Amino acid sequence: MARDGEFWRTDDEQDGVAEQWQDMLSTTHLPWSIAMPRHERSSVTFEAAVRRWWIDDLALVDCTCGPCSGTRTRRELAGTDGEFVIVLITLAGREAVAQGDAEAALEPGDAVVWDSTKPARFAVAEPLSKRSLLIPRAALDEVGGRAWVAGGAMLDGTKPATRLLTSYLDTLSVALPDLGSQSVSAARNATLELFIGALRSGSDMPTTSMAQPALRDAMDRYIERHLLDATVTPAAVASAHGVSVRTVNRIFNATGQTAGEVIRVRRLARAREELTEADLPLSSIAHRWGFSDASHFSRAFKAHYGSSPSEYRLVARAGNQDGASVQGPGAGVHETPSRSRETGVTAARS
Repeated sequence: MARDGEFWRTDDEQDGVAEQWQDMLSTTHLPWSIAMPRHERSSVTFEAAVRRWWIDDLALVDCTCGPCSGTRTRRELAGTDGEFVIVLITLAGREAVAQGDAEAALEPGDAVVWDSTKPARFAVAEPLSKRSLLIPRAALDEVGGRAWVAGGAMLDGTKPATRLLTSYLDTLSVALPDLGSQSVSAARNATLELFIGALRSGSDMPTTSMAQPALRDAMDRYIERHLLDATVTPAAVASAHGVSVRTVNRIFNATGQTAGEVIRVRRLARAREELTEADLPLSSIAHRWGFSDASHFSRAFKAHYGSSPSEYRLVARAGNQDGASVQGPGAGVHETPSRSRETGVTAARS
């Protein structure tokens, strides 16, 4: 796999651009027959680009294009090598898609699943950016997913399971070039699990060992975004991700932590930064970071860092004035824990 993926783009010559785009789609997705609106042929420059990455035997394909339409009829079906299930995610713009009796007008954030063995069509009326995940049918058999797939199925973009799948694919599109072969294999298996979880609308999120790292990563990001919210609790984390509190606890316990501990440690770390960067009273800092009062904050801070907030602030300011390290000898403050312990984030392993 090329480290930055494979890339295609239409050229500036508009004669034959429909054929170029058809060849690009047929190479990177599946065989399609493409047509352009009449005005596109004469007055507007059509541009399209595609980037493809491989997640083992899964293909992750991003593309941008102008207005066009496409069909998969018996001819294109016969020219397709193998059977696939495709997840289509609209990133920007709008697209109408149809397969069988199912039709959908996709807007940013919407997702649909379609079947390579059945006729399909699409129409793009404005500049579009979309992402497709091509999954061989054989891969779905590994996770018992064949029975869950039906052509033209919509994925509810408001469901936590769908949001987790799309955000995980966002992460993969950036991280894939740097992943080793073992990590790519693990990412492939997690992608399959998350896809099946998104299809099982209304059920709990997938929590197998393959999907757990992606779920933990999503929970970590949620906690980071909501640290200032008094309501960020294990129950809130569970609700946001469509799982039970018991599942949240199991996900965090896998790294020897609890969700409550991670939230508390991250809040303490942010409060610690404010002790040296702001002149706010301790009570204000305590309240801002979710502690009931200054006494509660002081006890938690001393238990974690080995000194009270007042002592830490005094030594930090004296150290800054003298040019000495806050953590230097005689500072009365314990050595700063590693960043992973400080924030409660588990370091990614490739």
